[in-house]
Order: sequence, then structure tokens, then C-alpha cells
Amino acid sequence: MGRRAVERPVGAVTRGTTNPNRLRRMDRWIAAAHGVALCRSADPGGPIAVDLGYGAAPWTAVELLERLRTVCPDVRVVGIEIDPARVEAALPYAREGLTFAHGGFEVPLPGGRRPMLIRAANVLRQYDEHQVAPVWDRLRARLAPGGLLVEGTCDEIGRRHVWVAIGPEGPRTVTFATRLGSLGIPSDLAERLPKALIHRNVPGEPVHAFLRDMDRAWAAASPYAALGARQRWMRTVQEVRADWPVVDGPRRWRQGEVTVRWDALAPRGGEPGV
Repeated sequence: MGRRAVERPVGAVTRGTTNPNRLRRMDRWIAAAHGVALCRSADPGGPIAVDLGYGAAPWTAVELLERLRTVCPDVRVVGIEIDPARVEAALPYAREGLTFAHGGFEVPLPGGRRPMLIRAANVLRQYDEHQVAPVWDRLRARLAPGGLLVEGTCDEIGRRHVWVAIGPEGPRTVTFATRLGSLGIPSDLAERLPKALIHRNVPGEPVHAFLRDMDRAWAAASPYAALGARQRWMRTVQEVRADWPVVDGPRRWRQGEVTVRWDALAPRGGEPGV
């Protein structure tokens, strides 16, 4: 008898760089913005969240479970890695509600289950821009009804982070998040734009115009610096929302965030994932 062919995971091995608390800003946003929807899962075993490409150590998957359970106590997290050695190394951290599996963009789950959340942080950074749309399409097709894909990039210790929120129908919003005490100007976040946008930070592209306007408003809000970076940031966002479709409010701005509709920042000449 011939050997049965084993289906290879879809994707490529990443560098695997990870640190504890690196994704805290993304996790907290997901819990605040998507926690209610997450708990509406029709899966009888409870909602499933996937930490896709968690890296060389499983810290981000462990932390995702802890943070999501503050808003959805029965959520389960599956950490998926394309490198089998990383899966093996993560197994000692498995516990009730947290498992690890070998796979890639096909998002293999037991029984063909579909997750309410797929978080893919720092995964597409190594891919070419033209590869983003097919990956988004594949991942959002795996979502359960009402599910969410969150894909983005952050620095090594999580001070600066930009992510795209994508529903089954396509991309919805872009969120910029930063530790305000370390921020020079808002456009410092440009270096952490996700792959769909990072090469579009040039004159004539919407994301470049948005960051330019944020910098101008930040400069105009300099008198608020005496009250602290948080007050300056909040004033900046208040000014910018007159011209840009900001979809969140002061509660999120206080966290050093601003979320804008995707269609306002989408690349000209084609939108990834659509």
C-alpha cells in the first residue's frame, strides 16, 4: 500500500519573534469592541478564537485566553502554528480552554468548526502586498457567522500597533494604537502599518493623507501637552474626525487608539480582501 499523502499547511514559517504582553493593545480592543459578538457564538462547545502564527513561544495565545475570558467566560483559544516544532514546544502550556495545533491559513479546527475570531498579528509582514488579498479571503471564509478577523503589525514590545478588522463580508476598520508616553508624532505609527497599507504611505494615498492630518492636528494641540499626552491625543482625534470617519469615541481614545473606516484609508486602485 502506498503512503497516504499528508496535506501541507498553507503559508510560510515566520521569524517567530514574540514577547509577553506584545499584543495587549490588540487583545484589549478585541475584548472591548468584539466581546459581545464573540459570546453570541452558535457553537455548542462555546466560541472559538484562533491565535494564528503565535510564534516561537505561546505567550500571546495564553494571554488572549485570559483577556477574552474577562468578557466571554466560555471562550476557547486555539493557537495555530505552521512550524511543528513550535507546536510541540507549546503543548506544556495547554490547559482547559487552550489548545495548540499544527496548521496555517487553512485554520484547521476539530470537526470543521469555524472560529468567531482569528487574530493574525505580525504574520503577513514577510509576505508581498499582492498576497494579502488571497490570505484575507481564505481566512474570512473560515469565520463563523458574525466572526471577525483581526490582522496587523506591532513593534517588538507592543508600544505601537496598527490592525485591520475584517468581517466575513470584507475589511471594516483600521485601528491605530500606541503607548502615548513614547509617541513623538502620530505618523510614527506608519512603520507599523499592516502589509496592505505600509507601501501606500506615499503622497496621493489616503493613509498618507490621514497620518499627515493627524500630525497637523497633533501640532495644533501642543498646548494640551501640559495636561499630558493623553489629553493631547484626544484633542488631536477630535479635530481629525471632522474630516475623517472615526468610528470610536473618547473611551478608546483615552487608551491611545483611534479607529477609522477602512473605505476611507483603502489603497487607491484596489482594495485588498475585496
